[in-house]
Amino acid sequence: MTSEEGNVSVSFLPCATAKLLNVHLHAAIRDTIFEDCHMDSPRQVKNLNREPKRTPNRPSNPPQKDAYARLLSQHSSSKFTQYLEQYAKDTAFPREANWPSPLVKAQSDRQNIPQKQRDQVHNDFSDSSDFSPSSIKSKGEESSLSLYMEKLSTRTAQQDFERKQGVSDRQRCGQRRDTATSQDGDVESGEELGSLKANESKKHQKQQQRKTKDLNKDGASKETDSFVACPHSPNTAGTSGQEQEKMKKSKKKKAHSRQPEEDRSGEGPFQSGVYTPMSRQKFPSASCANSPADKGKTRGPRASKRPVFEPYMTLEEVSHGLKRGELIQGKLRINPKKYHEGFIPSPDDGRDIFLDGIVARNRALNDDIVVVRILPREQWKVVRSDTEYEGTSESDTQKESMGPTVQKKTTERTPRPAGIEDDQCSDQDELIRQLQNPTLTDTGEHLEDPSTPRPNGEILQKTAKVVYIVEKKHSRAVTGFLKFLTDKPFAMLSPVDHRVPRINVLLDDCPEDFRYRSADYTNTLFICRITNWPADSNFAEGQLAKMLGQAGEIEPETEGILLEYGVDLSEFSDEVLNCLPKNLPWTIPAEEMSKRRDLRKECIFTIDPSTARDLDDALSCKQLPDGNFEVGVHIADVSYFLEEDNALDLIASHRATSVYMVQKVIPMLPRLLCEELCSLNPRTDRLTFSVIWTITPEGKILSEWFGRSVICSCVKLSYDHAQSMIEAPEKMFTAEELPLVHHLHPIDEIHEAVLNLHFIAKNLRAQRVTGGALRLEQLKLSFTLDKETMMPQGCYIYQYRDSNKLVEEFMLLANIATAHHIHKRFPQLALLRRHPPPKAKMMDELQELCDQLGINMDLSSAGALNKSLNTSLGDDNYTAARKEVLTHMCSRPMQMALYFCTGVHKDVQLFKHYALNVPLYTHFTSPIRRYADIVVHRLLASSLGCGPSLGLSTEEVEKRASHCNDRKTVSKRVQDLSSELFFGVFVKDCGPLESEAMVMGVLDQSFDVLVLSYRVQKRIYCKSVVGLDSFRHRKVGKTSELTLVWTAKDRETTPVEQVISIFTLVEVQLKADGAPMKYSAVLKRPEENKSDNKMC
Repeated sequence: MTSEEGNVSVSFLPCATAKLLNVHLHAAIRDTIFEDCHMDSPRQVKNLNREPKRTPNRPSNPPQKDAYARLLSQHSSSKFTQYLEQYAKDTAFPREANWPSPLVKAQSDRQNIPQKQRDQVHNDFSDSSDFSPSSIKSKGEESSLSLYMEKLSTRTAQQDFERKQGVSDRQRCGQRRDTATSQDGDVESGEELGSLKANESKKHQKQQQRKTKDLNKDGASKETDSFVACPHSPNTAGTSGQEQEKMKKSKKKKAHSRQPEEDRSGEGPFQSGVYTPMSRQKFPSASCANSPADKGKTRGPRASKRPVFEPYMTLEEVSHGLKRGELIQGKLRINPKKYHEGFIPSPDDGRDIFLDGIVARNRALNDDIVVVRILPREQWKVVRSDTEYEGTSESDTQKESMGPTVQKKTTERTPRPAGIEDDQCSDQDELIRQLQNPTLTDTGEHLEDPSTPRPNGEILQKTAKVVYIVEKKHSRAVTGFLKFLTDKPFAMLSPVDHRVPRINVLLDDCPEDFRYRSADYTNTLFICRITNWPADSNFAEGQLAKMLGQAGEIEPETEGILLEYGVDLSEFSDEVLNCLPKNLPWTIPAEEMSKRRDLRKECIFTIDPSTARDLDDALSCKQLPDGNFEVGVHIADVSYFLEEDNALDLIASHRATSVYMVQKVIPMLPRLLCEELCSLNPRTDRLTFSVIWTITPEGKILSEWFGRSVICSCVKLSYDHAQSMIEAPEKMFTAEELPLVHHLHPIDEIHEAVLNLHFIAKNLRAQRVTGGALRLEQLKLSFTLDKETMMPQGCYIYQYRDSNKLVEEFMLLANIATAHHIHKRFPQLALLRRHPPPKAKMMDELQELCDQLGINMDLSSAGALNKSLNTSLGDDNYTAARKEVLTHMCSRPMQMALYFCTGVHKDVQLFKHYALNVPLYTHFTSPIRRYADIVVHRLLASSLGCGPSLGLSTEEVEKRASHCNDRKTVSKRVQDLSSELFFGVFVKDCGPLESEAMVMGVLDQSFDVLVLSYRVQKRIYCKSVVGLDSFRHRKVGKTSELTLVWTAKDRETTPVEQVISIFTLVEVQLKADGAPMKYSAVLKRPEENKSDNKMC
């Protein structure tokens, strides 16, 4: 109610109160509300008289603020307090019932705002901590008290909620993100500051969402040195009173956050709160922590709920924002170990942009292509050190950093930053200017590069939030367990992958007896597809696709992995199979034979793994009278059987690659092709594409020929067979020692060809290394399987030997030659493969780290790095382990190799392959298992006049290339997960397993190790180590160091200290966890008669 002069009528208040309020209304309340509206989080009433941060555009009014503070202090009686509380309830009630307040309605009537926009205005004002300056200015002075009372009501509820949740004043204030996580992966997030667009003062959009801060704060202090006592340790004498108090508070918070999920399942699932994915051993509750407005209320329809996520921008807004440089597009990566951490690449190739929590990700999932808006600088993340920057690319992001065939995992490192509190600029124009140019200060000056280390070693990392999803790359298929919810029409699926939200599934979609016998499904894996994720819920909605079987069994787990990553498991349709040759056994038509070069009488053979069935490459080597050699690489001519754009070609392009798992292969092509008609099986005529060189013994190429051909392989050699020939050059091999050999070619001829190829390959490799090539090689774990059950019987480290290098060298030579050939003929259509150089800033940080460790590393180029890695790192049993740890460190800055179309990238310098150090490269040698190679074959055939022109435009080739990139990454990830699955079974059946391990990286409360006997990497959390009394962390320049204090065995002995740093040797035990297929590395106590640690 307002008077004609615009003053709020308070005649119904006690007389003295009314007079005082009217006297100070314009002088105090309006300015105080205006100032409060620009605080980035609620503050208590007693702090409202704090002097705000001054800006050039807005003078402060301390006299008025002091008067208002005195006003409040004079009226702190119980009656006045009751009135405020009652007013707050009366004000809040219409909004909670989804009705617009009279204030909003009156203002809307004056401005002729349509009803839909009124609803939007109402929703915008429902947030308790965000009012735009424009909205306040447009309301007039008469709205000041109503706005303040409305603000006060929501603040009071918010404070009650925060007190119950254990939210500190420091957490409520706007500050840079403290994004640390506890060892059990509890969610941590911060507050989003909404951005305001220019020229939109009348269309205010709510941009700020409250996220509950994580309750599991790390026990270590913010200083360089930190001390933590282990929870189970009886000894706390070494801690100060202040540290013990911090530990007690931390324990209380953890006890609160880890209460049983069933205790919090009283509310419905579609509500705002904190998304807390469960582990595989636990099922999710039907709800998370309720918002303050929900306390004591019956849940209404979804329309009455406060949104959890911001609405997406329109395509037009996104397009304009990207053009203006206000928005950034990139691929989202989510850390599998800390699933609240998301990242997208920085356009300037600097440190990745950080997305903190699910609210910032705005319903985007891993691998999605998203558009983000950079948050204000005061919300950027503080990275305490380069070595603790851990983000992710998880093992999902594979880096082909060492060459064309081997890919690398990368993990970045993130620390626990210390929170730094900054007030927000309250002038709208200034705020917009800072959002548009985050490198400007309040005075308009340019800030220093955020990645530049501060004097204390801290680095700022940009943070952002998702405003649009360009492409949903994630399959939206989720493997998990079903949880029955009492009195709910739906069940809840708890995903195995914690990066995915929990999903509500209608009971009608569940097994018929699930609602009555839900306990029978406790250990049953289901696959579910996300169909919707409402903006007002932390939980997605989905539909069950299939019941996979019991968790812990290899086949259900394998099927779950394949479906979750979108691998096509379906049988090939009749339409596809109708594209295959009908007359079997198939023979090469005479007409086709006449078009090709006949090489069937040449000594041509294959070298592959012993279990391979899709043989797509063969080799030949014939010495010429002049002492040179005629060397041939012969590749299966798959494109002959795939007519462009028919059903077979379409399914092959969709699958894009074969997927290799430990126990089976999901083929790209029907088995009739990949194992029979295209496979270069011995003693059978097959169609091929051949590259034949005349080459000197030193590896100098004198001539080159491309063409379609026909071959007949004389023998199928395994790598073991070829290695035996290389290692025994003088030996006379018998027929019994080798597979069946074609009668036209004696064993000695084959042996001689292998030796000649090995000799030439060594020279070619030497030339490449001298020319600056790089190979980052990590050893691979392989398994021996029971032929009937396909269960692992043993495991071993796969050895990469000279026979492997022989084949690789000639495949590289063929790929490079083909790349130059097709690019010369089709400069706008060629499908090539590029490898961008590593991120310069990360390489600089790595160089500093190596210098401090005393490792002589030259990272200036690929060749220099390769030379440094192959320089002796010692001459003992641990040299290979040190090299592997160092290789892992060097792989982090590397970027992925990518297929691309040359017509899209105009700068030829971008075509270069960094690891191989060649200007042009492509994939030509594996068309049975890679669709990109088929496109290259078609281009090659067209260039030679022995095939039709490619029926694709530049844009279509680029689209195919992008799809091949995605599926190649998925294929590698699935292969890694399959290996992890089988090793988990092996540990469960044969464990515990003892092994030495070498430390690869150190964080403030954990460290990563390379288990030397099995070449697996595991993280060890100090708080989980049994027998540990305490531990402390300190920084030594760029490196981190942990000191573990082991409890004394008896009163007569002193505690044992163990120092953990990079290259430290420790003893570990691999043990199966309670969760199916999971295992952990347990740190063993160092022996008393040895030094506390061994350094290598």
